[in-house]
Amino acid sequence: MPLAMVREYSTRIDADVARLALEAEGIPAVLFDAGVSSLGLGPIASARLMVDESDVDRAKKILDGATA
Repeated sequence: MPLAMVREYSTRIDADVARLALEAEGIPAVLFDAGVSSLGLGPIASARLMVDESDVDRAKKILDGATA
């Protein structure tokens, strides 16, 4: 099961909130580069929210609803 990026976040806090929203809906999610993004480098070193490829569309819908 390969992972695919759903979104990028400039802060670890935003990335963690999104990860928790997905996990609350039953979609396992992990953050890549979250430690680097916490250094305040923004778009240069963003935190990448990753899910299984089969969950990408559902994850995007959940995140769009969570931020709308």
